[in-house]
Amino acid sequence: MTWAVVFGGPSPEHEISILTGLQAERVLTRAGEQVVSLYWGPTGAWSVVPQGTEAKDYLEGAPAGSRPVEIRLGADPGLFVKGRLRSERLELEAALSCLHGGLGEGGGFAALAALVGLPATGSSLYASALGMDKLAFGGVMAAAGVPTLPRAALDADVDPGFDGPYIVKPRYGGSSIGIEIVDDLAAARVLARTSAHLRQGAVVEPFRSDLVDLNVSFRTAPTLEVTPLERPLRGGDGVYSYAEKYLAGAGGEDAGLTSAPREFPAQVPDEVTARAQELARRVAVATRLTGVVRVDFLYQPQTHELVVNEVNSVPGALSLYLWAGTRPAADVLRDALLEARDAGVPAVASGFGSGAALRAAGGISGKLVGLDGPRA
Repeated sequence: MTWAVVFGGPSPEHEISILTGLQAERVLTRAGEQVVSLYWGPTGAWSVVPQGTEAKDYLEGAPAGSRPVEIRLGADPGLFVKGRLRSERLELEAALSCLHGGLGEGGGFAALAALVGLPATGSSLYASALGMDKLAFGGVMAAAGVPTLPRAALDADVDPGFDGPYIVKPRYGGSSIGIEIVDDLAAARVLARTSAHLRQGAVVEPFRSDLVDLNVSFRTAPTLEVTPLERPLRGGDGVYSYAEKYLAGAGGEDAGLTSAPREFPAQVPDEVTARAQELARRVAVATRLTGVVRVDFLYQPQTHELVVNEVNSVPGALSLYLWAGTRPAADVLRDALLEARDAGVPAVASGFGSGAALRAAGGISGKLVGLDGPRA
């Protein structure tokens, strides 16, 4: 079997996706798996890259020795590696999505993979989009009875219904990029107008300095399973920043993610751990996210209040560091790929196909009567 590892993509998290993809490639190849590494460049070009590349090889784009990939849709869809005389089809069992943020994690890659007939991890188009929409995710959690903080779309005229200070977040996104803390609604609205990260929409929720971060990962194959709880350690009283999450220890072999400051397992009462793991299972059921997923919580150490904050359908480093004490990394990735392969490409019903609506339609011109606007 040959697996694809897909990374990069047009996203603010492009570089982190490269790191996750290279890590996943190493884990699988060292376990004896056949892997094709597919790099999605920030401008849209796709390439098969050589095995064993390093992060620095991507500073100028696709590394030396890469081969262009052509994506074909239509009657004979697939991925084809371009050659001098002809293109060769890539025969792949399934693809491991390491795409963070942007179109990749937000459902774009799920749709593309389905169109070319390639089973892929990273959840369905619909579940992926839900995970990237903070407002929709909060609404689904509330409907499912999962505790979460109030969250509202930041609007120029509508009050969110709760007092500041506020955390302002991009509505669509999977990282801490673009998140700010403000004292009042006026400042939040100014930020929404001026921040490049909030152009597609913003949400606000109460900022509570008494809450700390807790994370857990779940996987859905071979069965629904949850890791121990971790507590990322912030550098101050604000949010857990992009730099703390991904750049801690920069310059070393273990820069970011696995070496980021953390308490693991989190030193919390056993009942809090059990509650977090149960909530993670409820998130899995409510969202129908599949593969390897991370759930982020906010926790009040004195009262033991615990709320679900966000979900990451393609977490940094695929949360392998959270599984290290219970499952080998290769098993986690292989099980996710087998789950995707066995599920196949999602099929969408195309309708009854009886032709009744077409035969009854008559002429289209008759359906345009009255649609040309009001008459003088």
